[in-house]
Amino acid sequence: MSAPVLTEQTVPPTEPQVGATRAAWRDWLRQPSALLSVAVLVVMVLLALFAPLIADEPGGTSADVLQPPSGAHWFGTDDLGQDIFAQVVWGTRTSLVIGVAASLIALVLGTAIGLVSAYVRGVDAVGTVITDVMLALPTLPLMIMLAAVVSPSVVTLTVIIGVFAWPEVARLIRSQGLVVTAMPYIDGARVLGASGWRIVSREILPAVIPLMVVSVLLTASRAVISEAGLSFLGLGDPDSWSWGRILLNAQRSGVVAIAWWQTLFPSLAILVLVLSATVAGMRFNDSRDPRRNGG
Repeated sequence: MSAPVLTEQTVPPTEPQVGATRAAWRDWLRQPSALLSVAVLVVMVLLALFAPLIADEPGGTSADVLQPPSGAHWFGTDDLGQDIFAQVVWGTRTSLVIGVAASLIALVLGTAIGLVSAYVRGVDAVGTVITDVMLALPTLPLMIMLAAVVSPSVVTLTVIIGVFAWPEVARLIRSQGLVVTAMPYIDGARVLGASGWRIVSREILPAVIPLMVVSVLLTASRAVISEAGLSFLGLGDPDSWSWGRILLNAQRSGVVAIAWWQTLFPSLAILVLVLSATVAGMRFNDSRDPRRNGG
């Protein structure tokens, strides 16, 4: 008698995972600090999207040189008479684009390597060694070296920051993936004949999506800091405004001591964005704790 044919459609569903994920989202949205952080991030995104409608792109010179904050210039002006508020608004666009794009690059690479390492035992050792080596490298000096060699642009900065940011994501995804892989329903899926691709994409990946959200927020915040640091060192895109470029202009003009507003407002923008993304990520990670939901 022939054995019964088992198809991938017979793989057990993962309703407990779906329910836990929905509960985590609801608990996250109930936290005031998380809502405030998300609101700040939304405002930042709107500033980036509607920058041309909010302020004219800074350029040229003006007679209003080194004017302190006032009704005419909310954030003051620099040594060329350019409006600092317009620079911060337009810098939001570049900083957010690099932060989000770099975090997505790190997320794709880190998730792929983390999931494969968690499921394929033979690859786990190699993936772990590569990840550990990347984490041990001096990231900032290497980014400075690469940024100095290649032509400075938004694209090159994004790729450089994203490539050096994936190991932390891979380690997080691998850790959670190993926990999910050890679950009984994964063994049941194998017995029922599910392919490795289906198990990874339909069973393990949904379980690590909440962790991916946290990784995007935290990685984006670090990417913004990296971009600001590289731009402050003169390795950013000279044709695009960013918060790091504003700080660089203040340092080059030698007016940091007398024109405090030229460094204060871009620094506050960096601080607010990084703090909001970090708090949102931490609160979302806390909402996934089963002890908060009575688990």
